Amino acid sequence: MSHTGPVRRFAFRFDPAFRLPLALLGVRPETARVELGPDELTVRFGPWRLRTDRDNVTGVELGGPYRWWRAVGPHLSLADGGVTFGTSVAAGVCLRLATPVPALAPGPWPRHPAVTVTVTDPEALRDALAGPP
Repeated sequence: MSHTGPVRRFAFRFDPAFRLPLALLGVRPETARVELGPDELTVRFGPWRLRTDRDNVTGVELGGPYRWWRAVGPHLSLADGGVTFGTSVAAGVCLRLATPVPALAPGPWPRHPAVTVTVTDPEALRDALAGPP
């Protein structure tokens, strides 16, 4: 994977009620973002990271509003094994992956078939993934 073009950054939306608890986990506006380059997608969420080839993203779905206990913080979905990196209950975007990737634990396992992120502009992230790299 090479970064031969510009990298677009999408900030997370932080609901005021969750700023302090998330900060205690190391998740703050300066440590949480989605980066989309011509070849790679990276989600940074405090100490957690998810990296994958841009081509690995096979679906993008807007979602929300969410229940706070299911959406705020790092979460593993027991329904499908996906991961959520959430800072807001308002809205987010779920990215479906062709090949599952690690994110929640150090090392290669578990691997997640989807990631949900609560960025400030979910539509812009969706549109960026639908457009040319």
